[in-house]
Amino acid sequence: MRYSPISRFKGTLLGAFLGGSLVSDGKVQFESYLDLGRMAVLGIQSLIALGRLDLDDWIKRQQEESHHSAATNNISIKIIIATLPITLFFHENPIKLRQNLLRVLKIWEDDPVIRDGTLALGYALALALTEKLDPLTLIPQTISFIGETPTSIPKKLLRVQNLLEQGAGLSTTQAEFAKEEKLSNTIAMAFYCFLSTLEDFRLTLLQATHNHNFQVPDATLISSQATGAIAGALSGAYNGIGGIPVNWQVLLLQRNSPAWGLTSFSQMLELSDTFVGVWSGVYNLTLNPKELTDEGCEVALLSVYAAPRVIRSR
Repeated sequence: MRYSPISRFKGTLLGAFLGGSLVSDGKVQFESYLDLGRMAVLGIQSLIALGRLDLDDWIKRQQEESHHSAATNNISIKIIIATLPITLFFHENPIKLRQNLLRVLKIWEDDPVIRDGTLALGYALALALTEKLDPLTLIPQTISFIGETPTSIPKKLLRVQNLLEQGAGLSTTQAEFAKEEKLSNTIAMAFYCFLSTLEDFRLTLLQATHNHNFQVPDATLISSQATGAIAGALSGAYNGIGGIPVNWQVLLLQRNSPAWGLTSFSQMLELSDTFVGVWSGVYNLTLNPKELTDEGCEVALLSVYAAPRVIRSR
């Protein structure tokens, strides 16, 4: 295995966070312009608490946040980022992955573009997480996973593949997909930025968040950061946390400011560690101490590990 699962899990979440926070103007800055991942954190917390997907618990946790975000024009990208925990938790099984992504999307309104964007990102991430991602076949495989659909996402992904085969540069591709502020264009642009700089996380994000003119309208900045979040998740899953520039990680740790609704960036890293533990089969005795103790007896609290698909409760 090229990178460990925990490296890829952390790379996915940190990549999405950085991509949604990064602004490029010849310098690297971190701005709290959007809080794209708050709903994703709620999903992670639900999976950690229960050790499985419980749609009722998700609905309970998500409803307040989604109602709060409903009036904004970036709810679509927030929903897609909110499904990242599902992709991470079920990435080994494409059938369960698809089923559970569609189940979770029912929490929000049924928008076919959001559905197709979620499936596209989820499947591409699953391939990266299982080290099966082939850049030459990724887009055809992703389109097949999406299935028959009335949306333009498959067509735009095919256009991305054509542009990559032609060696088209960033400016040409931006001109192709910047005509309208559409979610389908954001998805396409993110795939281009990732596939055109496959082994370079830093360059992927700088491309995704690049604007010719830094003084751009809010809508364009939102689109740029949405593109960055998706491209960052893809590149983070593919390259692992080790592919993320150390100076960016150090800067985030030094500032340690609130991240995705959490009190600090350190808390976000701790949440990622716990999430990987739940997924991998670490059994937390503090959740069910009576199962391994007799009345009146005490036992040292230990962590029990299992091989994948052996004793995991999900």
